[in-house]
Amino acid sequence: MLNNAYKELSSGDNRHFVVVAGNIGSGKTTLTKKLSNRLGWKPFFESVQDNPYLADFYDNMSRWSFPLQVYFLNHRFNTHKNIESGLASSVQDRSIYEDANIFARALFEQGDLDARDYENYCKLYESMIQYLSPPTLMIFLKRSVPKLQERIQLRGRDYEQAIPVDYLTKLNQYYDDWYDSYELGKSLIVDTDDLDFLENEDHFDKLVQKIHDSIDQQEMFFTY
Repeated sequence: MLNNAYKELSSGDNRHFVVVAGNIGSGKTTLTKKLSNRLGWKPFFESVQDNPYLADFYDNMSRWSFPLQVYFLNHRFNTHKNIESGLASSVQDRSIYEDANIFARALFEQGDLDARDYENYCKLYESMIQYLSPPTLMIFLKRSVPKLQERIQLRGRDYEQAIPVDYLTKLNQYYDDWYDSYELGKSLIVDTDDLDFLENEDHFDKLVQKIHDSIDQQEMFFTY
């Protein structure tokens, strides 16, 4: 059964567009890389190393929140369109939908994005997503705040080390709200606190089987 899942997901006969969504440090990039390597899917990663605003943003959120969010919105819109126009199955590290529903909302509600900029941003977002088709499957990676902090410390990005616990907690809550209201297509919620899909091949194999089943099934919502 597992071999069939790998075979069908990697087959060029069926084109898939899968998004890996989740908080900072939830394992999105790791899973994106591994799915790409094992299934032959084309990976699309979040703009981090070449992002001109990210380090400044964590140093002064109020000053850099609006340009950062617009930068991400443009980057992810173009990425989404590139995936849609491609012929190969693809896996994307974070989606344009998270930018608006999670991060821009959090920055606005904590006072780091003023009402005028937030309204302008939301109008721009709504205009852009009219030109996008939703992914085949949205994978939601859930992770507790202490586990998020462990991963953030482990990967060692200097500008992330001072991310406030309250900010991560708020993002987790907004992700939960978004998961509960997601209606764009099929979804799979994965609790990653006790799941090691990087080092444990059995864990990864079971996750691939769930991804296959989630794409294949008729219902719109699965939990793992």
